[in-house]
Amino acid sequence: MLSGKANMDTSGYRKMPKRNYRGEYDNYHKQTDQKKRRASRNTARSKMKTAGRVKKGDGKDVAHKNGNPRDNKKKNLTVKPKSINRSFARTSKARKVNRRA
Repeated sequence: MLSGKANMDTSGYRKMPKRNYRGEYDNYHKQTDQKKRRASRNTARSKMKTAGRVKKGDGKDVAHKNGNPRDNKKKNLTVKPKSINRSFARTSKARKVNRRA
């Protein structure tokens, strides 16, 4: 009979399965559209770095105001702290709440 603690480590925390990084790359990061989005985000960061708005290791993210990572117009880019840019309000089904609607 199982005691209900089969997935717990010695400190009482639940064990997480090991991540399959190769699988994540093959299923998501390898896609052509995702590569273009990533390249565009890197370009946006580079533009802001050239303009003197961000520096390496400053804890800031370059955010796209309209949410489109391919839109690197100057008026669409802004600098935000990582804690603000990477946290979004969620619905009960864990979807992002659309702040612009």
